[in-house]
Amino acid sequence: MDPQVVLDLYGQGFYLIVLLVAAVMVPSLAVGLMVSIFQAATQINEQTLSFLPRLIVTILTIMYLGPWLLTKLTDFTNELFINIPMMIG
Repeated sequence: MDPQVVLDLYGQGFYLIVLLVAAVMVPSLAVGLMVSIFQAATQINEQTLSFLPRLIVTILTIMYLGPWLLTKLTDFTNELFINIPMMIG
């Protein structure tokens, strides 16, 4: 197996992980920022006020994007298994 093939697989896997994590974390970060701005404007320092909206948005994002996330992951895995003979030999 050529080292370039290993590096390409590593790069594709890393890109997929970053894409999947960003799809879930970006909406949560946006809601966290909005809540932080609201807390700074109103001087309310309640920790649960920032936690609960982020939790709800994260759960809704996973519910909405879950099929897409799973499809991307299974496509990558299927492509990897299909290409194993070409990578080895």
